[in-house]
Amino acid sequence: MYIKTLTHPPLSPFQNPNFKFSRSPIPSTCRLPFSSPTPRLRGFNLTSSSCNFISGNHWNRLVSSCISPGQEILVDDGDASVTSSGEGENEVEEVVVEVKREGLANLSIWNQVKEIMMFTGPAAGLWICGPLMSLIDTAVIGQGSSVELAALGPATVVCDYMSYIFMFLSIATSNMVATSLARRDKNEVQRQISILLFIGLTCGFLMLLFTRFFGARTLTAFTGSKNVHIVPAANSYVQIRGLAWPAILVGWIAQSASLGMKDSWGPLKALLASSVINGVGDIVLCSFLGYGIAGAAWATMISQVVAAYMMIQALNEKGYNAFAISVPSLSELLTVLGLAAPVFVTMMSKVVFYSLLVYFATSMGTHTVAAHQVMIQTFAMCNVWSEPLSQTAQSFMPELLYGVNRSLPKARMLLKSLIIIGSTFGLLLASIGTLVPFSFPNIFTHDQNVIQEMHKVLIPYFLALSVNSSTHSLEGTLLAGRDLKFMSLSLSGCLALGALVLLLVSNTGYGLPGCWYALMGFQWSRFFVALGRLLSPSGILYSEDLSRYKVGKLKSA
Repeated sequence: MYIKTLTHPPLSPFQNPNFKFSRSPIPSTCRLPFSSPTPRLRGFNLTSSSCNFISGNHWNRLVSSCISPGQEILVDDGDASVTSSGEGENEVEEVVVEVKREGLANLSIWNQVKEIMMFTGPAAGLWICGPLMSLIDTAVIGQGSSVELAALGPATVVCDYMSYIFMFLSIATSNMVATSLARRDKNEVQRQISILLFIGLTCGFLMLLFTRFFGARTLTAFTGSKNVHIVPAANSYVQIRGLAWPAILVGWIAQSASLGMKDSWGPLKALLASSVINGVGDIVLCSFLGYGIAGAAWATMISQVVAAYMMIQALNEKGYNAFAISVPSLSELLTVLGLAAPVFVTMMSKVVFYSLLVYFATSMGTHTVAAHQVMIQTFAMCNVWSEPLSQTAQSFMPELLYGVNRSLPKARMLLKSLIIIGSTFGLLLASIGTLVPFSFPNIFTHDQNVIQEMHKVLIPYFLALSVNSSTHSLEGTLLAGRDLKFMSLSLSGCLALGALVLLLVSNTGYGLPGCWYALMGFQWSRFFVALGRLLSPSGILYSEDLSRYKVGKLKSA
């Protein structure tokens, strides 16, 4: 960046967020860490012993006494300027000094890849907890009963897929926190967290009541008349796990706030603790005590509550109060809805499509739905390892798109790094994810009829999973840029097309493979639509007009 120093007569002191400093004389000597000769203003040397740049990872920390009277620091497009805070009649003179500034945006593409991987690795904990717990439940229950294994299909729709409806709270939290931090407004961050915690807690209690009074009816609608015998087992699982709804949503918001602050170690700690509790609980309650599907539900519920508590504690350690819950005003609620509503439509499009997959698979018989349960759980397990790429874009892109260091070329370079990682990671996940049910199906079930159905969908399974990571990178960038209207419309279109294909393949007798080829088409459609939007001249990475993507600012507490 360049520091432009303009001199003029002294003015009175100022104190505000724009880094205005009080007057101070310029002493005789000033040391700057540059190899070039000391820069000169016309008529005198720019030297002062009280002016210091503190070196480290960044050379951008400037002691205020280096600034001459009545000046302020302004940052725009990566350039820091020291300019006048008042109007003077004397001649304004300037000097330009180049300062080295390092960060993720300024690293080489391979160093960016390294830094992104260091962030995304621990960040997987946010999304991996739920699917990992369901996958553990699937493996343990499958060893005992094919009926209870089949019951997990519709049960996980109510517990896991319906929870994705509220992922808009998670995405909105990380997006709003990252954008506010890019503006360096800590009070706004605390206010946003308090309001979103209230919304999450309210939604959690509403979902608890929904599962209590409407869980059995929802499960009956999914299973249909052919599989009504699995409803009691599925309802037992849903009722127990439903007790954790408030903790789940509050934990999501607390964790997303930490990720918006670019801290990904909190999710890792929560993942380790909850996974150990769930795994040990499943083995003890199901294998040794014989509680079956109900024991698996209790183990999962307890592990989710523990994970939520750890997420809250991680946020408190950063200096924010995760127990401060505020009721939003009408204007604040509308501001949150302005961001959350399009994200909600986007998430609902995915949830509805995956729910339709389970619906059509359930109508094909017990063996088919059991096979689909295994494959969709392994798919979800691999899918969550791609989610951190979306989170990385939402955490790091806002400062390049809206912050004081706005730079579209650097944002495009960051996206290139994300796509490289996504393509590589997608192929790796697809290979591993396909190898497990192909070579080791006995991990999930010993029923040969179920295993045969699993092997029929391996090709569309691989193709759908291979593009998943790259798609998350692209959609995360669109969310970071708040191109929300396009996101909601495009996902709604992909849903409509995918639902039509599912209806056609189910009515023409293509069975479970037809459903999975429809999923493959849904995944690749999302990829090409998002890629086309980002490469468009009117997209967020090329357009200088930000008014279309602007969302209002919450009042500070």
